[in-house]
Amino acid sequence: MSNQLNPPLPSEILSSFSEHKIIKILETALLTTQEPLTLTELKKLFDGEVSSKLLQVSLENLREKWRDSGIELVNVAGGWCFRSKLEMQVFLDRLSPQKPPRYSRAVLETLAIIAYRQPVTRGDIEDIRGVVVSTNILKTLETRGWIEAVGQRNVPGRPTLYATTQTFLNDLNLQSLEQLPPLDELAALTELIEPQNQQSTTNSETTETIETEKE
Repeated sequence: MSNQLNPPLPSEILSSFSEHKIIKILETALLTTQEPLTLTELKKLFDGEVSSKLLQVSLENLREKWRDSGIELVNVAGGWCFRSKLEMQVFLDRLSPQKPPRYSRAVLETLAIIAYRQPVTRGDIEDIRGVVVSTNILKTLETRGWIEAVGQRNVPGRPTLYATTQTFLNDLNLQSLEQLPPLDELAALTELIEPQNQQSTTNSETTETIETEKE
């Protein structure tokens, strides 16, 4: 962690909490939670005695404190959280006896289309990819929590519209869709993410993955 001293806080945003105490409380909360915490949630730690501006300054100072560590404080769509740096993943993978399943090319192509063209229907995806989109592909992405149904297009048949989720942004350490990486980097990023709450793959899903990889 960085030992660099932080500049003193402006007098107009000081509170009854010392800067050291605020950072210590934030650090403890963020290191012990499973999900990102929003500014509103973090303010509850101080019972309204710390302003949003002071909270932002303290979070940036906390981020700087961990700058040279193997983990980093990031601000994603769901709020603030600590994440291991990507270059550490190769070492963390050695702790897991089983490697997470790699997503097929068809799954990643479908995810990319939804991410960059959303909201889209299954028919839109098929028009772009030029092949039929299996139900299992969409189910895989929904189970992972990366896409969700957001409505229906007002045309005959009222097909379902799909879009990416906040979980998708959180997993990629993004605050908004405007921060999406270039298309050719998306697949590489998603394959570095350790799937959480990944359900067992059924025989039919395994067959689908093998078939779509041959496309």
